[in-house]
Amino acid sequence: MKNILFFGDSLTAGYGLANVSLESLPALIQAQIKTEGLPYHVINAGVSGETTTGGLARIDLVLRQPIDVFILELGANDILRGIPPQTTAKNLQSIVDKVKAAWPNAKMLLLGMELPGWIPGAFVASYRAVFAQVAKTNQMAFVPFLLDGVAGIAHLNLRDGLHPTAAGYQIIAGKIWPVIRPLLAF
Repeated sequence: MKNILFFGDSLTAGYGLANVSLESLPALIQAQIKTEGLPYHVINAGVSGETTTGGLARIDLVLRQPIDVFILELGANDILRGIPPQTTAKNLQSIVDKVKAAWPNAKMLLLGMELPGWIPGAFVASYRAVFAQVAKTNQMAFVPFLLDGVAGIAHLNLRDGLHPTAAGYQIIAGKIWPVIRPLLAF
Protein backbone atom coordinates (compact mmCIF):
# COMPACT_ATOMS: atom_id res chain seq x y z
CA MET A 1 0.00 0.00 0.00
CA LYS A 2 1.31 3.44 -0.94
CA ASN A 3 0.63 6.66 0.97
CA ILE A 4 -0.82 9.98 -0.16
CA LEU A 5 -0.27 12.69 2.43
CA PHE A 6 -2.53 15.75 2.46
CA PHE A 7 -0.63 18.38 4.45
CA GLY A 8 -2.63 21.50 5.13
CA ASP A 9 -4.90 23.64 7.25
CA SER A 10 -8.66 23.57 8.00
CA LEU A 11 -9.44 23.11 4.30
CA THR A 12 -7.64 19.77 4.50
CA ALA A 13 -8.74 18.93 8.05
CA GLY A 14 -12.41 19.34 7.12
CA TYR A 15 -13.30 22.04 9.60
CA GLY A 16 -17.02 22.27 10.34
CA LEU A 17 -18.06 19.09 8.56
CA ALA A 18 -20.47 16.69 10.24
CA ASN A 19 -18.33 13.66 9.33
CA VAL A 20 -14.72 14.47 8.45
CA SER A 21 -13.91 10.80 7.78
CA LEU A 22 -16.45 10.78 4.94
CA GLU A 23 -16.85 14.39 3.79
CA SER A 24 -13.39 16.02 3.91
CA LEU A 25 -11.31 16.45 0.79
CA PRO A 26 -8.85 13.68 1.76
CA ALA A 27 -11.77 11.34 2.54
CA LEU A 28 -13.38 12.02 -0.84
CA ILE A 29 -10.11 11.33 -2.63
CA GLN A 30 -9.76 8.09 -0.63
CA ALA A 31 -13.27 7.09 -1.73
CA GLN A 32 -12.34 7.70 -5.38
CA ILE A 33 -9.17 5.63 -4.94
CA LYS A 34 -11.21 2.80 -3.45
CA THR A 35 -13.72 3.01 -6.32
CA GLU A 36 -10.87 2.63 -8.82
CA GLY A 37 -9.21 -0.12 -6.80
CA LEU A 38 -5.90 1.72 -6.51
CA PRO A 39 -3.33 0.65 -3.88
CA TYR A 40 -3.17 3.98 -2.02
CA HIS A 41 -3.98 5.09 1.50
CA VAL A 42 -4.79 8.77 2.10
CA ILE A 43 -3.51 10.44 5.26
CA ASN A 44 -5.22 13.62 6.43
CA ALA A 45 -2.56 15.81 8.08
CA GLY A 46 -4.66 18.95 8.18
CA VAL A 47 -4.60 21.24 11.21
CA SER A 48 -7.17 24.01 11.48
CA GLY A 49 -5.65 27.47 11.73
CA GLU A 50 -2.27 26.32 10.39
CA THR A 51 -0.03 28.85 8.65
CA THR A 52 2.96 28.01 6.49
CA THR A 53 5.16 28.81 9.51
CA GLY A 54 3.27 26.25 11.61
CA GLY A 55 3.41 23.73 8.78
CA LEU A 56 7.16 24.16 8.49
CA ALA A 57 7.48 23.58 12.24
CA ARG A 58 5.57 20.27 12.09
CA ILE A 59 6.55 18.84 8.69
CA ASP A 60 9.34 16.67 10.11
CA LEU A 61 6.82 14.78 12.26
CA VAL A 62 4.74 13.66 9.29
CA LEU A 63 7.78 12.80 7.18
CA ARG A 64 8.56 9.87 9.47
CA GLN A 65 6.10 7.69 7.52
CA PRO A 66 6.57 6.65 3.89
CA ILE A 67 5.13 9.17 1.42
CA ASP A 68 4.54 8.42 -2.24
CA VAL A 69 2.40 11.46 -3.06
CA PHE A 70 2.60 14.72 -1.11
CA ILE A 71 -0.26 17.22 -1.47
CA LEU A 72 0.51 20.62 0.02
CA GLU A 73 -2.38 22.90 0.95
CA LEU A 74 -1.18 25.80 3.07
CA GLY A 75 -1.28 29.57 2.70
CA ALA A 76 -4.90 30.57 3.22
CA ASN A 77 -4.28 31.51 6.85
CA ASP A 78 -1.14 33.42 5.86
CA ILE A 79 -3.33 35.49 3.56
CA LEU A 80 -5.98 36.05 6.25
CA ARG A 81 -3.35 37.11 8.78
CA GLY A 82 -1.55 39.46 6.40
CA ILE A 83 1.71 37.50 6.45
CA PRO A 84 3.98 38.86 3.72
CA PRO A 85 3.90 36.83 0.49
CA GLN A 86 7.69 36.48 0.63
CA THR A 87 7.42 34.71 3.99
CA THR A 88 4.76 32.37 2.63
CA ALA A 89 6.92 31.59 -0.42
CA LYS A 90 9.98 30.89 1.73
CA ASN A 91 8.03 28.60 4.08
CA LEU A 92 6.36 26.68 1.25
CA GLN A 93 9.74 26.17 -0.42
CA SER A 94 11.28 24.97 2.84
CA ILE A 95 8.46 22.46 3.31
CA VAL A 96 8.94 21.18 -0.25
CA ASP A 97 12.71 20.94 0.31
CA LYS A 98 12.18 18.83 3.44
CA VAL A 99 9.82 16.48 1.59
CA LYS A 100 12.30 16.10 -1.28
CA ALA A 101 15.12 15.35 1.17
CA ALA A 102 13.11 12.73 3.07
CA TRP A 103 11.23 11.15 0.14
CA PRO A 104 13.02 12.09 -3.11
CA ASN A 105 10.76 9.92 -5.27
CA ALA A 106 7.50 11.33 -3.93
CA LYS A 107 5.24 13.03 -6.45
CA MET A 108 4.03 16.43 -5.34
CA LEU A 109 0.96 18.61 -5.84
CA LEU A 110 0.48 22.19 -4.68
CA LEU A 111 -3.07 23.38 -4.04
CA GLY A 112 -3.01 27.15 -4.46
CA MET A 113 -5.07 29.86 -2.85
CA GLU A 114 -6.23 33.22 -4.13
CA LEU A 115 -7.58 36.37 -2.58
CA PRO A 116 -11.02 37.62 -3.56
CA GLY A 117 -10.97 39.83 -6.64
CA TRP A 118 -12.53 42.74 -4.76
CA ILE A 119 -9.37 43.24 -2.69
CA PRO A 120 -7.32 45.90 -4.52
CA GLY A 121 -3.60 46.27 -4.99
CA ALA A 122 -0.42 44.34 -5.50
CA PHE A 123 -1.00 42.11 -2.45
CA VAL A 124 -3.45 39.97 -4.46
CA ALA A 125 -1.07 39.55 -7.39
CA SER A 126 1.83 38.82 -5.04
CA TYR A 127 0.04 35.92 -3.39
CA ARG A 128 -1.15 34.50 -6.68
CA ALA A 129 2.46 34.55 -7.90
CA VAL A 130 3.75 32.77 -4.77
CA PHE A 131 1.89 29.54 -5.43
CA ALA A 132 2.56 29.50 -9.17
CA GLN A 133 6.27 30.14 -8.62
CA VAL A 134 6.71 27.44 -5.98
CA ALA A 135 4.93 24.93 -8.22
CA LYS A 136 7.00 25.91 -11.27
CA THR A 137 10.34 25.96 -9.43
CA ASN A 138 9.73 22.46 -8.08
CA GLN A 139 7.98 21.02 -11.13
CA MET A 140 4.97 20.19 -8.98
CA ALA A 141 1.51 19.42 -10.24
CA PHE A 142 -0.53 22.53 -9.52
CA VAL A 143 -4.10 23.61 -8.89
CA PRO A 144 -4.04 27.43 -8.93
CA PHE A 145 -7.13 27.95 -6.75
CA LEU A 146 -8.36 25.12 -4.53
CA LEU A 147 -11.73 26.77 -3.91
CA ASP A 148 -12.48 27.51 -7.58
CA GLY A 149 -16.21 27.06 -8.21
CA VAL A 150 -17.00 27.02 -4.48
CA ALA A 151 -15.66 30.27 -2.96
CA GLY A 152 -18.32 32.94 -2.61
CA ILE A 153 -21.25 30.58 -3.28
CA ALA A 154 -23.33 30.65 -0.11
CA HIS A 155 -24.86 27.16 -0.22
CA LEU A 156 -21.44 25.57 -0.83
CA ASN A 157 -19.87 27.18 2.24
CA LEU A 158 -20.41 27.10 5.97
CA ARG A 159 -21.93 30.15 7.62
CA ASP A 160 -18.43 31.62 8.06
CA GLY A 161 -18.20 31.98 4.28
CA LEU A 162 -14.66 30.56 4.33
CA HIS A 163 -14.99 26.80 4.68
CA PRO A 164 -16.78 24.53 2.21
CA THR A 165 -19.75 22.38 3.09
CA ALA A 166 -19.81 18.69 2.22
CA ALA A 167 -21.37 19.64 -1.14
CA GLY A 168 -18.59 22.16 -1.70
CA TYR A 169 -15.94 19.54 -1.05
CA GLN A 170 -17.62 17.24 -3.58
CA ILE A 171 -17.07 19.91 -6.24
CA ILE A 172 -13.47 20.51 -5.16
CA ALA A 173 -12.67 16.80 -5.17
CA GLY A 174 -14.14 16.45 -8.65
CA LYS A 175 -11.90 19.25 -9.89
CA ILE A 176 -8.66 18.08 -8.32
CA TRP A 177 -9.00 14.32 -8.89
CA PRO A 178 -7.95 14.68 -12.57
CA VAL A 179 -4.75 16.37 -11.31
CA ILE A 180 -4.08 13.74 -8.63
CA ARG A 181 -4.83 10.68 -10.76
CA PRO A 182 -1.77 10.98 -13.07
CA LEU A 183 0.49 11.13 -9.99
CA LEU A 184 -0.57 7.63 -8.94
CA ALA A 185 1.85 5.11 -10.39
CA PHE A 186 1.49 1.41 -9.82
